Amino acid sequence: MRICLDTSVLNRPFDDQMQPRIALETQSLRTILQFVENGEVELVSSSVLEYENSRNISQRRQEWVKQCLQLAVRFQVVDEGVTQRATLLENQGLGAIDALHVACAEASGCDYFLTCDDRLVRRYLGELKVMNPVSFVLEITGDEQ
Repeated sequence: MRICLDTSVLNRPFDDQMQPRIALETQSLRTILQFVENGEVELVSSSVLEYENSRNISQRRQEWVKQCLQLAVRFQVVDEGVTQRATLLENQGLGAIDALHVACAEASGCDYFLTCDDRLVRRYLGELKVMNPVSFVLEITGDEQ
């Protein structure tokens, strides 16, 4: 199983952990990284993730995300096909950077794209499973009710 993580997921440990949803998403990220380290899930990185991370003003967050992305077994660059697909996704209501993230995930053969962005989850209409990291952990562990 192949997944791509949005920067919203990768940066969750730095958000306010007193908020229950954020705490759950952070714990889900920890679980997902364990799956990756155990070889149960393949992590995909992309030039879009690297670009977005490079724009983060927090050096600490940047380093954390870089360390996480080093676990990736695949890397997707933005090529003409990704750009064309991203344009179609934008026309369907996704933001520009979200469209590039999702297009990279599709191009690299991901099964899942995980994000904390509810709007993105609602608006994506393609074949890829776009979901919150908590929902993903519940789904693949069979604990979804």
